[in-house]
This record gives sequence, structure tokens and C-alpha cells, in this order.
Amino acid sequence: MAEIVQRRKLYQEVLDRLMERIRTGEIAPGAQLPSERGLMEIYGVGRPAIREALQTLERSGIVEIVHGERARVVVPTAERLIAQIAGGAMHLLRTQPDMLEHLKSARMFLETGMARMAAERATEEDVARLQLKVAQQRASMINLEEFIERDMAFHREIAQISGNPIFPSIVESLFRWAGEYYRPLVRAPGAEELTLAEHQRIVDAIGERNGDAAAEAMRAHLSRANDLYRTLIRT
Repeated sequence: MAEIVQRRKLYQEVLDRLMERIRTGEIAPGAQLPSERGLMEIYGVGRPAIREALQTLERSGIVEIVHGERARVVVPTAERLIAQIAGGAMHLLRTQPDMLEHLKSARMFLETGMARMAAERATEEDVARLQLKVAQQRASMINLEEFIERDMAFHREIAQISGNPIFPSIVESLFRWAGEYYRPLVRAPGAEELTLAEHQRIVDAIGERNGDAAAEAMRAHLSRANDLYRTLIRT
């Protein structure tokens, strides 16, 4: 039986060759690609194939295209990496509600571990920054949006103490992906004071360099939020 070989589209050939040049560093992060006309001459194809290849690279987060300028290879960062999958993650949560429980479980696992790590590694300056984050969040209680942002900033600060740049990006992404589900928690009566008190207990444990207490304080904080969410959606 004969095997049918699928004919590849021209843009896929262009895409592969551009990817190879980027992978090998011939076109370095931050550098511009040749113009569309230049690419047409290099690869001997028309403008549609070039544009489709560039658009595919842009959707993958490998290049950025600004109107009127040549495409530029993106400088990779943890934030860009996480942002790439944000749209898909939100779509997944909206279409498969059960995934929210998995998301909350992942957040619990990661953040309790990060709280323990913070207690082991935090300097006096780190603890002072965490105290400042709590104070800033308390000052923002009259503004819902700012209070939520300050809440995220507190959790991101704990992740940053690890020294691993991927952790803060993951924490912020998990927070934002589930953000629309947690907003009712902030509006619940007394939720703000509870959040601030729980944050302070986490900081106190980190300040005492007590990893077990820090992890338990974070676990209790996230568990309370999860329990309150389940109560709110039943009412």
C-alpha cells in the first residue's frame, strides 16, 4: 500500500528555516528579522507565505511585530513564557469548571512550599518588604481593584524570596487565571480583615524563620479562601 506524503505549505518551510536561524543564534534575541521583501528574496516565496510564517512566530511568542517595523525576536523571560499560555488557561477554566479545583490544588502545593522556603532564606530586608506589602494592602482597603493587586503583590513577594525567577511568574499567573473566581471573596463581609490577619501570620512565621509555621499559615490562608468560595457559590 502506497504511503501518501502530505505536501507542506510554503509558509511552513519558511517557518522552519526561520526557527532554525533563531535556534542557532544566527538571529539573536532582540534582533530584527530581515524585512518582508528581504525574506521573500531569501526564500524565493511570495508575501503571503512570509506573512503567515511571521504571524505564526508571533502567536508562539517568538517574535513581536510592531506596525511599520521589522519583526523582532523576543527576549525570553519567565513572564513572557507564562503569559503565552494565559489565554489557553482561562479558556480551559471557563469550559471545564472542574479544572478550577486542580488549579487551586496546584496553588496550595506551590505556595505552601514557597512560604517554607521563604522562612529558610529570608533576610531582614525581605521580612521588612513583606511587612510593607501588608501595610500597603491595608491602606488599599477602600479600593477593590487595588486591594486585589496588593494581595497578589504580597504572594509574589514571598515567591521572589526564593531567588528563582520562575516562581513569581507562576504565582502571579495562577492568581490571575483564577482571579475572576476569587473576586467575590474580597467583597464578602470581613474578608479583607481576614486576609490581612492571615497575611500577617505568614509574615510573622517567616520573620521567626519557622518553615513549618509559615507553610501551615499559608495552607490555612488558602484553605479558608477555598472554603469561602465554595460557600459563596452555593448561596
